[in-house]
Amino acid sequence: MTPTRFTVALIALWLLIAVATAFWPESFIVWKVSGIVLLVGLLVDAIQVYARPDIEIQRTVNHNLPIYSWSKVSQRIQNRSNKNLHLLVRDHYPSGFLVDEKPASFDILPGQWIELNYRIKPLSRGNYEFAGTDILRRSPLCLWQRKYFDSDQQPVRIYPNFADISRYILLATDNRLSQLGIKKLQRRGEGNEFHQLREYYPGDSLKQIDWKASSRMRKLISREYQDERDQQIIFMLDCGRRMRHSEVNISHLDQALNAMLLLSYIAVQQGDAVGFKSFAGEARWMPPQKGAHTVNAILNKTYDLPSTLDLADYLSAAQDILKLQRKRALIVLISNTRDDDLDNISAAIRLLNTRHLVVLADLKEQSVSEIQKRTISDLDSALEFHASEQFIHQRKENHRQLRHLGVSCLDVTAAQLPIYLVNEYLAIKRSRRL
Repeated sequence: MTPTRFTVALIALWLLIAVATAFWPESFIVWKVSGIVLLVGLLVDAIQVYARPDIEIQRTVNHNLPIYSWSKVSQRIQNRSNKNLHLLVRDHYPSGFLVDEKPASFDILPGQWIELNYRIKPLSRGNYEFAGTDILRRSPLCLWQRKYFDSDQQPVRIYPNFADISRYILLATDNRLSQLGIKKLQRRGEGNEFHQLREYYPGDSLKQIDWKASSRMRKLISREYQDERDQQIIFMLDCGRRMRHSEVNISHLDQALNAMLLLSYIAVQQGDAVGFKSFAGEARWMPPQKGAHTVNAILNKTYDLPSTLDLADYLSAAQDILKLQRKRALIVLISNTRDDDLDNISAAIRLLNTRHLVVLADLKEQSVSEIQKRTISDLDSALEFHASEQFIHQRKENHRQLRHLGVSCLDVTAAQLPIYLVNEYLAIKRSRRL
């Protein structure tokens, strides 16, 4: 319990009166009476505020929140006592979140309630907790204030930003992926596996016509094919130090997770099974699964997957994959490589190629491309441009060597990754390489 500024001002005034008595002795009575009144007021007011206020606080917030997105938090505060209360309330939201909240000061009548709203913006994925609420109560005479803590703990889980993922999925559901730049190579009725017989449509090729069925039905009947199903996709997700690089305040790892979730959804719709293996940090493994629950399973397995300061050991990760995944699969390796990774990643790809088909999604920094666009105005900018040129040239040479090993290399920014990754998957399905 602490005195308010008003109390400090009253005590200061009383002390001034005490000083005045040295010059005007007749003011001694005023000083004495005012001191007694002040003391009684302080004691009575302290008794009023000492007891914990009978209030109920209920916080409303979604248990699952998206990263990098504003979310609403509400607190309902009810006065269950028979006294008027003046309160100052501040919620203990998780550390590291952006927030637009300010401590709320208000008066609340007996039996009444008030609702406070503010917004939070998580900046990292994982498990977090609202620790409780600070309550500062002011006494009826405004002489004292006392702080209480209400331990209304509430856990929340921060997931990848599923708003962007949902936009992709909605377009995929409506067969409008072309609006995002995704190329659907398959033409009507063509594919690798027989799907069904249907009536002939203008534009169907002659080889699609089933002549026996046509003679029975006395009209042209076409065979309809679909891409091969029941194939398997394994994501190898680098969680090491280079995936911590951020662009527009979003890390490469977070953007890689979004791309992985989008391709997982599309692959499941194609009848394929999807799994993942993380490395260079916390090693997690989910065997390939099919069905509508697969995307949610991946989401729940990866929402708290952290990026670390470890260096990626691609060969060790490849050895783990060969032990865990016996059936031939499409391995999608998502990373951010450098020159000194070439030997290690080449060995890993050679090993994976003995059983699997490999796609390397190698994320590049947007900042390097921006350096190329800048005007060279002095020596520093010239040196910076030359260094970026050397970096890009060596990166292209590394990818050329990797392609000679039979791997598909996607040299893309993190923002481009979802579209390029889905296009590569559809091209592989169409080419029957898997």
